[in-house]
Amino acid sequence: SNIEEFERLARMLGDMLFLAKADNNLMVPSQEAVDLVAQVRELFDYFEALCDDKGLHLSLTGRGQVLGDKLMLRRALANLLGNAIRHTPSGGDIKVSVLTAADGGAVVSIFNTGEPIAPEHLPRLFDRFYRADPSRHRNGEGAGLGLAITKSIVNAHGGHVGVRSDTEGTVFEVRLP
Repeated sequence: SNIEEFERLARMLGDMLFLAKADNNLMVPSQEAVDLVAQVRELFDYFEALCDDKGLHLSLTGRGQVLGDKLMLRRALANLLGNAIRHTPSGGDIKVSVLTAADGGAVVSIFNTGEPIAPEHLPRLFDRFYRADPSRHRNGEGAGLGLAITKSIVNAHGGHVGVRSDTEGTVFEVRLP
């Protein structure tokens, strides 16, 4: 258990260092063509066993490509997809759509069914260490930095990330130039 705790702390420190670099404009994303649909498909493969265990249904539609840092964008998408998987009840749906935006960029939407997020939590979801449900603080689900990292990555690419939630489900939307 000590090794697991050390690994968790090492990941948290790495995440905090990443955010500190982002805060000080020390992250300079590379500029390569990134096929967002291909990245999401690879993430579906990565999360396949977890989704099968929970009986989740994954779907992907659309197409879109941007210039950016492939590893950073993949990390942002993995954070959003991982959260969707974590918070979707067994038998639920996760739908990802990638659309080419009018400005030539792309919009990635990740929708998941399940309990809506209360409106008072939505503005703070991308804050460091913020949790809409404080009871999840110590059950091994991370340190509350994933969405803050996602926001930093998207911002470093000149984009925007947002969320909306209602009784139908929750949608995280990433807009990239």
